[in-house]
Amino acid sequence: MEFQGNVAVITGGASGLGESCARMLVDRGSKVSLLDLNADKGEALAKELGDGAIFCMCDVTDEAAVAAAVAKTMDAFGAIHFDINCAGVGWPAKILGKGGRIDMNIFQKVVTINLFGTVIVMSQCAEQMVKNQGNADGEKGVIINTASAAAFEGQIGQASYSASKAGLVGMTLPVAREFADYGLRICTIAPGLFDTPLLGALPEHVKDSLGKMVPFPKRLGVPMEYAKLSMQIIENAMLNGETIRLDGAIRMAAR
Repeated sequence: MEFQGNVAVITGGASGLGESCARMLVDRGSKVSLLDLNADKGEALAKELGDGAIFCMCDVTDEAAVAAAVAKTMDAFGAIHFDINCAGVGWPAKILGKGGRIDMNIFQKVVTINLFGTVIVMSQCAEQMVKNQGNADGEKGVIINTASAAAFEGQIGQASYSASKAGLVGMTLPVAREFADYGLRICTIAPGLFDTPLLGALPEHVKDSLGKMVPFPKRLGVPMEYAKLSMQIIENAMLNGETIRLDGAIRMAAR
C-alpha cells in the first residue's frame, strides 16, 4: 500500500518500536494515531510530529477505551489503513519456583495484554479498514503484530510471555485467510533482543552482554530496524500471513 495520506493506528506508540514506526510513517507522508498509557511521552511525541499525529490514552485490554481511540482517530483523519501493534509486557515468573506456584494473576495479565489486547485493537481497526476504497489489488488495509523470538525458544521464567507471543504467531495465518475476503493483509514480526523500554532498566554492561549473544550483528537490535521491516510489509502486497523473525539469527538458550 501507499504511505502518502494513509492513516496508522500504533499501539505502544509513545516509545520504542511504536515510536520508531510513527516517525518513519510520518516521514513518508502518513498520519498516525498513537495509543499508549504514557500520556506524557505520547502527547509530547504527537506534538513533535505535528498535525499528522494525535495521541490517544488507551488501555488495549479495555474494549471501550480502544473503541474511543478508534473513534477519535476516525474523527481526526477519516480512515484507518494500517494497524501496528507494539504494546506488550513481559514479567518473568516460573510456573513452580522457590516461592511456590505462579501467581495466576500475573500469567493472565501478560496473556491479556499481549494477546487479547492485540486482538481487541486489530478487530476494531479491521472493522474500519473494510470501509476503505481498495487499491488496484483490492487492498484496503495492513495489520502488523509483534511477537518475539520467545514464541519459539522461550527461556526459563518466560512461560506466560512465550505463550502470549506464540498465540500471535499461531493466529497469523488463519486471520490472513479470514481477512483475505476483506482485502486486508496481516503479518507478524518476531523480534529477538532489541534495545527497547522492556530492556531499559538493565545496566549497559548487561545489555552489551546480551548483544554479544546475537550471531550477527553482535549487538541488540534497534527500534528503527523493526520500523524498516514494518514499512516493507506495508509496501509489499505479497507479504501476507507470515511471521518474520527479526533477530540476527539468535536462538535463545534455556536461561
